[in-house]
Amino acid sequence: MEKTVITSVDVIKLNLPYKEPFVISLGVIESATNIVVRIHTSSELTGMGECAPFMTIVGETQETVFELSKQMAGLLKGKDPFAIGDRMAEIDRAVTGNYTMKSAFDMALYDLLAKKAGLPLYKLLGGSNTREIYTDMTISIGTPEKVAKDAMAFKKAGFPAIKVKLGTTTKADVARIKAIREVVGNEYPVRIDANQGWDTMTAIKTLKELAKYNIEHCEEPIPKWNNRELIKVRENSPIPIMADESVFDHHDAFKLASMGACDYFNIKFSKSGGIYNALKINAIAEAAGIKCQVGCMSESRFALTALMHFVMACKNVVHFDMDSSLMLAEDPVTDGIQYQGKGRWKLGESVGIGAGFDEDYLNSMESVTI
Repeated sequence: MEKTVITSVDVIKLNLPYKEPFVISLGVIESATNIVVRIHTSSELTGMGECAPFMTIVGETQETVFELSKQMAGLLKGKDPFAIGDRMAEIDRAVTGNYTMKSAFDMALYDLLAKKAGLPLYKLLGGSNTREIYTDMTISIGTPEKVAKDAMAFKKAGFPAIKVKLGTTTKADVARIKAIREVVGNEYPVRIDANQGWDTMTAIKTLKELAKYNIEHCEEPIPKWNNRELIKVRENSPIPIMADESVFDHHDAFKLASMGACDYFNIKFSKSGGIYNALKINAIAEAAGIKCQVGCMSESRFALTALMHFVMACKNVVHFDMDSSLMLAEDPVTDGIQYQGKGRWKLGESVGIGAGFDEDYLNSMESVTI
């Protein structure tokens, strides 16, 4: 039987506008500027992956990912697509960092392997499609009046929790949460994300002032490089601390776990380099007794479907921040996870990732085939 090899790779720019600008402490996002990678093989199987670069977090843009993806496509041509560890190791040797770009190739390779096996991806990963998964909904930085209005709207829509973007001043951030609690009550689950916006002393002061507002956890309170100070923040915070930007890959996870720097990890494919490393992060977390959240950048429903497969295989993931596609003004994804309302996502039983894109939509985008 002839061995299957990679014959060509399509690299496609995917531009999707947001319903409204999304504001975090690191900047404003007005549209998703993603990349889709489609790997073709000699056995006519194809695998697809998507990534969502965000410059101020990962240091990558759509343009850098597009150019590097062309080089990686050339590197993989003629190689075995089912040896995912080997292929990702070759990409890692070829270029350091650039985890977002790597995640698109990783996702496409897993899509191919699951299709080859004739299984939904979650089964290939050892999971079962039995969990009911509900995403929170994220509120961007705004005035107390605006964030309170958004919070009430999301509560009425049935979302089981909200995540509020903070990271400005103690006074302004406390005012936002106070306004939200006044309209949603004190029992509705609220999580916060500072996106590295505070220094150590501001973080400790703000978290102590927010303690009375019943906050579930706080993501990345201080700059990601400052792991030693993150320990201090955690030790002095009445609110559990979640590492996000400070945990890209499994090496970061091991370091933070061994330091006792956080209570949770936030796993995102665009930071981890894809599923291969995300599984390692989760394994380290389980060994260290650390629970995980899955998160997203500006991915469409396609990449969120891949993320859902990962969730079904990793019961150590207990929080779900999978709302990016709900913020987009367009949805060109075919099949994939389906939104059931009230925050619930439902995964089907199709082989592979089980999602695709409308071909006319992709054909309208800039692309190249290597």
